[in-house]
Amino acid sequence: MSNAFEQMKKSRSAQFDKLAKAAEQVSNNAKPSGDDRFWKPTVDSAGNGSAVIRFLPPPEGEDVPFVRYWDHGFQGPGGWYIEKSLTTLGQDDPVSEYNSKLWNSGVESDKDVARKQKRRLHYISNIYVIKDPGNPSNEGKVFLYEYGKKIFDKINDIMHPEFEDEDAVNPFDLWAGANFRLRIRQVEGYRNYDKSDFDSPSALFDDDEQLEKVWQSQYGLAELVDPKNFKSYSELEARLARVLGHNPTVQPAAQEELQEETPWTPPSQEPTTGASDTTSSSDSTFDDDDESLEFFQKLANE
Repeated sequence: MSNAFEQMKKSRSAQFDKLAKAAEQVSNNAKPSGDDRFWKPTVDSAGNGSAVIRFLPPPEGEDVPFVRYWDHGFQGPGGWYIEKSLTTLGQDDPVSEYNSKLWNSGVESDKDVARKQKRRLHYISNIYVIKDPGNPSNEGKVFLYEYGKKIFDKINDIMHPEFEDEDAVNPFDLWAGANFRLRIRQVEGYRNYDKSDFDSPSALFDDDEQLEKVWQSQYGLAELVDPKNFKSYSELEARLARVLGHNPTVQPAAQEELQEETPWTPPSQEPTTGASDTTSSSDSTFDDDDESLEFFQKLANE
């Protein structure tokens, strides 16, 4: 057994404390097309599907078993804008600034535009696929998995139980974590994950050598949100101007608080409620069809 793996096993308690704090902070506060490192659940013609996966601990050399990022995806007269948001890095982003001006303009139609251009929130973790009925060849393999706030909330809930007679569980722990039963339904045109849940805590395997093999098969997460993988403010500003077909300037009016955002949907589906995006707004969620996103990405690159 390697020293690094032995040290990881011994420091699990401290890792859980650190993870729980990180997840709580995230809760309160792009995937490359065709990247075979990423796993996607298979759904049937009705949009329903299921799988059993295990969230894995931080890869060697990293402290947290997930990364998050925001992006924007919308169409304008000049084409598609599908880009990672610089707000991921704590920096100013031209779309967020533009949406803030639209929202504060005092014009309801500007708010509607801002809603359609809001941020979308993504999380990425390493997972081990236990059961994949739609694609059994994925079983027994390690992948990256991109998911939205709804699934992250389930992770956060199991780490911070609501009732005193419930024990906190670190779902990313190889020995005392829990398998996640992913259940996908199509409800009113949207993907729904409400019936997904964690099993009782158990070891992924009883053999540490087998666990170490899984652990060492993971992909680095930090590189996915490395600043070098983001376009500069000037590049994004130029792209936004081309997509909108004009210089995106709107005179701000009185300040107005934004309401919580709804999940982003393809342009053919109109959200019924929600608000626009600013760097200080509530997190938007992304639990929509990955196939649709890839389709839009291809359009944006044409």
